[in-house]
Amino acid sequence: MAADSWRDETLARMRALILATDHAIVEEVKWRKPSNPAGVPVWSRGGIICTGETYRDKVKLTFARGAALADPAGLFNASLDGNARRAIDIRQGEQVDAEAFRALVRAAVALNLAG
Repeated sequence: MAADSWRDETLARMRALILATDHAIVEEVKWRKPSNPAGVPVWSRGGIICTGETYRDKVKLTFARGAALADPAGLFNASLDGNARRAIDIRQGEQVDAEAFRALVRAAVALNLAG
């Protein structure tokens, strides 16, 4: 297994969950730069829902307005002290509860559409 494959597989799995949650969600790639020529995937509907980034030891999904979202399943485990964003760090071998994650995506979309 290639060193990056678990990160690529994790990001692909989370991408599929996001896109399957609401078919009006749009995926774009933003913030391309020499140090990250592939850029950052950004999922939006009525505003940014979340971004997905891979790091050496994790895949990070950052919800732009995560601090305003209820997280009854406790998925947010990073960036917890900010006023706006919240993130989910997924490390090798970890799984995210798919239904709880989709509920979080739906809540983020609802918040964006509410203004």
